[in-house]
Amino acid sequence: MLKAGDHLSNPSHQPNNNSVEEEKKKEIDLKELFSILKKRIWIVVLITAIFTILSAFYNNLTYSPLYQSSSRMLVKAPPELMKTLTVMMKEPIILGKVVEELKLNRSPEQLSSQISVNSIEGSQILTISVIDSNGPLTAKIANATAEAYKSEIPKLIDFNDFEVLSTANEQRSWYPINDTSKRNNIGAFIFGLIISIGLVFFLHSLDDTIKSEREIEKLLGVSVIGSVPKANKRLLGKKKNQKNVTLRGESVGS
Repeated sequence: MLKAGDHLSNPSHQPNNNSVEEEKKKEIDLKELFSILKKRIWIVVLITAIFTILSAFYNNLTYSPLYQSSSRMLVKAPPELMKTLTVMMKEPIILGKVVEELKLNRSPEQLSSQISVNSIEGSQILTISVIDSNGPLTAKIANATAEAYKSEIPKLIDFNDFEVLSTANEQRSWYPINDTSKRNNIGAFIFGLIISIGLVFFLHSLDDTIKSEREIEKLLGVSVIGSVPKANKRLLGKKKNQKNVTLRGESVGS
């Protein structure tokens, strides 16, 4: 039975004080984190800039651009002969003709390491790809290899059913295939940012000075009633000047 003056309390309508306090603590913690970073933001900017600049400098010193060109041939050979013809593309007898024709300062073996020959999805089309630090030269090597292959293979085996489908363009715009400078710079920027932020919080952990009213309350176990703001030197200087002016005015008037 309920007596007069008694009130029903519904727990669902009562505010959850714990959740409110937790939200306030989270907000205060985030503010503290931002204030810590703000005080030493120059460290973050400086270290991040140093890492990014060093990465760009290192890339300029060590980076050697590489270019690639390709030509295609149709080899109308049965599958059992196709493997042999593909391997013969990089033989010294073929590449020696390329070295001689283009007057390259390298051996056929060295040139062989720059050339790759692949069959497109197991078809009769062979792709001759060349990689070199000289863009137009890669196109010349790819085209010369196709021509040397077409002229020399009939002398070695009884087969001459070849057709050049496409040649490499020497006049096109050249872009390096190994340009990773942007990726390296972004990685250095992120790494410098992480290191600098970590350093800021490490320096903050070494600082034992009291920085907020909350720390005083935690240490002493009492509530802070009020605080004295830090005096501004400029305002103090202006007040002193105003005082001197009023005192001089009074002395003149008297």
